[in-house]
Amino acid sequence: MIDLILAAAAAAEEAAHGAGHAPTPLFEDTATWVSLGFVAVVGLFAWLGVHKQMAAALDKRAQGIADELDRARALRDEAQELLARYQRRQREAEEEADAIVEQAKRDAARIAEDARRKIEEQLDRRAKAAEDKIARAEAQALAEVRGQTADLAIEAAREIIRTRMDQGAQSALAERAINEISARLH
Repeated sequence: MIDLILAAAAAAEEAAHGAGHAPTPLFEDTATWVSLGFVAVVGLFAWLGVHKQMAAALDKRAQGIADELDRARALRDEAQELLARYQRRQREAEEEADAIVEQAKRDAARIAEDARRKIEEQLDRRAKAAEDKIARAEAQALAEVRGQTADLAIEAAREIIRTRMDQGAQSALAERAINEISARLH
């Protein structure tokens, strides 16, 4: 500290001599009084412990900045962790959505196949029912034709027997034969 004061006094004295002036006595020189005032203020600050208070304030400020940096690092780490968690959740949600879409496609294909198979089965049943109905109609028509044919044959036989045979004795014989034929054909 004293070195600083002496250096300031030497600089002031040299400045005064370098300007081309004659040396002035030490206590009449303004640089001396400015230097003494400076030394007094610095000494007063040192005696009052201003330098300790300034160092403590600077240390406190440095500690506050360090604490803020630590909090900022912690917040950054927390934000990165949160970002990673959300990105992981987004990936999981996308994978789940893709799985749902794939399952829906498989379900739609299965449903379409089931519907196609059921339609084919229904068409087969309807075709079979139509074939059965046609077969029944054919059988009924055939039975009707046979019945009509039998009736015509009986009627024709009656007519032939009436015209060719004797009325009394053959009438009973013919009637009996007609009844037998009728019973067999129906």
